[in-house]
Parts: sequence; C-alpha cells; structure tokens
Amino acid sequence: MSKKVRKAVFPAAGLGTRFLPATKAQPKEMLPIVDKPIIQYGVEEAMAAGCDQIVMITGRGKQAIEDHFDVSYELESMLAERKKTDLLEIVRHISDMIHVAYVRQKEALGLGHAVLTARELVGDEPFAVLLADDVIDAEVPCLKQLIQVYEKTQCSVIAVQQIDGPSISSYGVLKAKPVEGSNGKLFEIEDLVEKPKAEQAPSNLAIIGRYILTPTIFEELEKTQTGAGGELQLTDGMRRLLKREKIYGYVFDGKRHDAGDKLGFLKATVEFALKRPDLREPFLRYLKQLGL
Repeated sequence: MSKKVRKAVFPAAGLGTRFLPATKAQPKEMLPIVDKPIIQYGVEEAMAAGCDQIVMITGRGKQAIEDHFDVSYELESMLAERKKTDLLEIVRHISDMIHVAYVRQKEALGLGHAVLTARELVGDEPFAVLLADDVIDAEVPCLKQLIQVYEKTQCSVIAVQQIDGPSISSYGVLKAKPVEGSNGKLFEIEDLVEKPKAEQAPSNLAIIGRYILTPTIFEELEKTQTGAGGELQLTDGMRRLLKREKIYGYVFDGKRHDAGDKLGFLKATVEFALKRPDLREPFLRYLKQLGL
C-alpha cells in the first residue's frame, strides 16, 4: 500500500531581512496578518490537508515560534479567571493544534539544506514542504490539492502558478509538458530552472512554496553540490531526482499572497481583513473615507 502524506516540513530559519527593523528581534514568520502569525496560516493548511505532524526547521532567534505553538499556562489561567472564554478557546486551539517537532538549522545554507535537516524526523515516507511566506487562500487547501495529485501519481508534486512578464525571473520555472486530460492543470516536469532571465524562461509556470516530495529527495540532496554562497538549493536536488522519478507540477486553485514581500504582506492583510465578518463593514467604511 502507498504511504500517506502525514508530515509537513516548514523551513523557518531565514533571517527575514526584507522586513527589518521589525525582524531584528522577532521572526518574520510571527508577523501577523490581521491577528494571526504568517506561519499559523500554513500550519492550519497542513492540518486541513490531513497532516498530523509538523516539523519546524528553525534557527537562532526563532524561540517565539516554539512559544506560539506551546501551552501558555499563565495566559490560559488569567483568561479563565476573567471568564474570557472566547479568547481562551483561541489560545488553546493554537497549543492543541497539532504535534510539532523542531530541528535547528545552525546555518542558513539554503532551502535544500533546510529540507535535508528534517531527514531523521521524516524517515522513509512522502512529506510536504510549505514555505510560510506564501499564504494561499483557497476553498480546497492548496496542499490538499497536491496530496490528491500525489495519491493518483505516487510521484513528487510541486505547486505552480502562471506568471507572465519580467517577474518570472524571480521564481524557479518549469520546462514541462501538459498531462493529457488534465485541462492544463497538471504538467509532467522535464527540467527546472532557478530564476531565469525573462527571455530565457522555458515557460510561464513558476514554482510556489508548496511541495509534496518522496523520501528519495534526501538521497539526491546529499549528492547535490552547493551553489553560490555555499547554499544547497532544493531546485538542484529536484533536478537530480528527475533522473530517477517523475515529478509533476500542478496549477492550484486559489489566490497566493507573497507575505515575504512588504507590498504582498499589506495586500494580504487588507484582503484577509475584508473576509472577516467582524471587521469587514467597519474596515470598508474606513477605506471609503480615504477617498483613494
């Protein structure tokens, strides 16, 4: 029988320099969109997709992530005494959410290196990788869509988005052929190119921060040479994996917000606030008053 995807890996050891000075003493993963940290959106997506084990790859200065998903006895006791049951339920939901394990990445040596550090906890089974910067608003969680493809193909699957114009050069890009009968949603990958010049991009299919990977990726990452800055890139490991196994790209349904970018973070905050029943009407009135 095929193994289910139960474990989700979150690389969270980056320094978050694009959000300085806010990230000088706070992990960028803990920056809130409305009232929920960026990384919690990803964890909730993994849960909704059926994952029951979370592996966080953290580094120096990331203690706040562990505290967030841990039990806060003092806070819970205070909320209980003051009979703030709605807030107490929210706080307990976070700590009761899921089993979380932590691995320390001592140096930020690339996404491939971060994934490789999770090898012992993942073991010999397929697993998910989620980049918290990509917050995806979807009726069916993006990761669940990928898992459904994995269950049919038993191969690694990458979330992709169609990006037109010069901005394609900011992404990993697929050279791929469409799978017959998939209505242009599923592609069999032939090659992956990291941040090509726009005129040299093999397609408009850009890699987004959601992956389902087979455990074979660990063997290939171990053999992969480091690139610029001594970093081990996941894309390079997947190129090696292509020589042994098929990899698919899937154009997911949903809207992706790049919360690792200041403008993307602001857009996400506005759009998620407008989806909140308790905030929508007063927030809309405020936006209209601006007369923009």
